[in-house]
Amino acid sequence: MKKIILVRHAKSSWDDPFLNDHDRPLAERGIADAPIMAKRLKKKGIVSDLILSSTALRAAETARTTAKILGYPAEQIHWEKGLFHASPNQILKIIRMQNDAANTILVFGHNPGFNDLIIYLGGDLDNLPTSGQFGFKLKTDHWAELKPETVEVWFFDYPKKKS
Repeated sequence: MKKIILVRHAKSSWDDPFLNDHDRPLAERGIADAPIMAKRLKKKGIVSDLILSSTALRAAETARTTAKILGYPAEQIHWEKGLFHASPNQILKIIRMQNDAANTILVFGHNPGFNDLIIYLGGDLDNLPTSGQFGFKLKTDHWAELKPETVEVWFFDYPKKKS
């Protein structure tokens, strides 16, 4: 069974208002939340076959932290420029292009694209918070067939949710 987990980057810093949006690092809260949320994935027994991440610094830092805790080699993270400010269609396109050999994929990215994609796929939420994770299970063996009719909600987790 194929599984996809959308992970919004951890809380980013706004300390430098002149910094390019792509280059914003994690804030202290993000640095604290990212490993906590990665440990929750590990506690669920999640092992990722593939990690895809936006190239934005805040998403990259979140992906690296998660990879380390899950025992996924950082050098095998696939950096996808197209995930930065991506529309739901762009995110779907990237996921659908993945090799079917990967059964569990973690995707690190941003709102509003993630919110809109989750709602499109049948998830019920108002907002995927920073460090939030939304998982789907696919009813198909092919990433190319990812659409609302082929997924079911698996889980939704975020830092302030009681575990």
